[in-house]
Amino acid sequence: MAPPISLIVPCYNEASTIGGLLEAVIRQTFRHDGMEVVIADGMSDDGTREAIERFAAEHPEISIRIVDNPKRIIPAALNRGIAASTGDVVIRLDAHSVPRPDYVERCLEALERTGAANVGGIWEIQPSGKSGMARAIAAAAAHPLGAGDARYRYSLQAGEVDTVPFGAFRREWLEKVGPFNESLLTNEDYEYNVRIKHAGGKIWYDPTIRSIYFARGDLGSLARQYARYGFWKSRMLLRYPSTLRWRQALPPAFAAVLALLVVGLALWRPALWILAGLVAAYAFISGTAGIIESIRRGDPYVAFGFPLALATMHLGWGFAFLWGLVTSIGAAKRI
Repeated sequence: MAPPISLIVPCYNEASTIGGLLEAVIRQTFRHDGMEVVIADGMSDDGTREAIERFAAEHPEISIRIVDNPKRIIPAALNRGIAASTGDVVIRLDAHSVPRPDYVERCLEALERTGAANVGGIWEIQPSGKSGMARAIAAAAAHPLGAGDARYRYSLQAGEVDTVPFGAFRREWLEKVGPFNESLLTNEDYEYNVRIKHAGGKIWYDPTIRSIYFARGDLGSLARQYARYGFWKSRMLLRYPSTLRWRQALPPAFAAVLALLVVGLALWRPALWILAGLVAAYAFISGTAGIIESIRRGDPYVAFGFPLALATMHLGWGFAFLWGLVTSIGAAKRI
């Protein structure tokens, strides 16, 4: 008999984190013989596959399988994992996350109670390392100035939303909506939820569904992450322009104004004062928020690292978003 629940995990070179995820799966309160784990691996070469195989051999009470994902992109991993799975409900997990022990049961309860096509919950964002900057990045990622109106990062109020992290899907909706868009290297989950809503489905956020998510540990990796988000968000908007939200529009607007003022320095003398005032206002707001968050967390380093993390997120997203628009000529036909 096919299990009612399939856990799908995109994965590539996650030897340091995959064990923590699998341990969290074993700790789930849902019965093990009703779950299968399908890991879509991008041909890892760091020992990830061997670690999965060892764990599977040590825990025969749960089905754990690896399927190949030679494209090494998340939407392809999801499509391959879903195609190889058999469960009535498909729950996406992430190799950088640790779901709470009642995660699966909470997802199933929310699906049943709400009738939603997809449900998800809150990220408990934690630092991925012990450094002060890692702690500051985690604080910024969970703060409204960094998260905007993305309720899954901080809100305790349940309700219908545009998107949720990862997601628990009814298989009939996956079959109805079709595969994930493999031309989008990021934002594939947001775009998929847009398609669900256009097909008449509901996306539901329930803060009792909880998982730990480990933020990036340094500014370089944070910048690359948010640049990737911004670039592919702009490409997604080629198809769904109405999905742009204020929290996503502000960083590119800020970046565009900064760029115009810098260019205008040689042509228009007031540009210097406007630029200085804008940067000072941004520094004051982010610095004040950093001090407040530092006091709240009892961590002095957050006061220093918080503004740097915010600026990295906002400018990384903003300039990459603009670059995605500039380079989007002809891309609409491919997406």
